[in-house]
Amino acid sequence: MYIHLGSDVSVHIDEIVGIFDIEKVTVDRYMKDYLSYCQKHGKIYYVSLDMPKSIVICDDVVYITNVSCMTLRKRAELICQD
Repeated sequence: MYIHLGSDVSVHIDEIVGIFDIEKVTVDRYMKDYLSYCQKHGKIYYVSLDMPKSIVICDDVVYITNVSCMTLRKRAELICQD
């Protein structure tokens, strides 16, 4: 099953490693280093040009989306219940 991240982007539930609130994790030094690494290697994909709210870390790419992490988690829970 797939989770819609916004715009035209959906990812398979099995590819998702974590869903994080962008305001909470970007203050962490390790997360900043990880995101910087991903940016340098072209592994970050911006789903929307709107204000980012969530970071979705997948196996091979990091998505920055304007959909809240609570909404994404609810979508994931609905998929896992099926």
